[in-house]
Amino acid sequence: MDRKIRVLIGKPGLDGHDRGAKYIARALRDAGMEVVYTGIRQTPEAIANAAVQEDADFVGLSLLSGAHNHLFPEVARLLKEMHAEDIILFGGGVIPEEDIPGLKEAGFRAIFTPGTPSSEVVDFIKKEFTS
Repeated sequence: MDRKIRVLIGKPGLDGHDRGAKYIARALRDAGMEVVYTGIRQTPEAIANAAVQEDADFVGLSLLSGAHNHLFPEVARLLKEMHAEDIILFGGGVIPEEDIPGLKEAGFRAIFTPGTPSSEVVDFIKKEFTS
């Protein structure tokens, strides 16, 4: 396939810490993917709309504020409402292990916690894209 993988990285809610999101965005670009970074303090609606407008293959959300159980599923719900449930969702940040099953149930294929090597995220995306 000649087309680059398109990944949108979003920071929902009031979390202003974006080092991790920028780190992953750079790693994905270095791996040859096309990356759109929405910036900090985005609403779930803005992220979902951007994902559809940018024709994203993946949406990666990053959150450190603890609002992941509300904001991540809301992005998934909005994408489904927009008939864009084919966009593969993944997330990362400070997310307790006990919250991960619920996020996966909401539609997230993977949740990456602090310390995850960027190569693991790259490998996940490449594997999911070719599946």
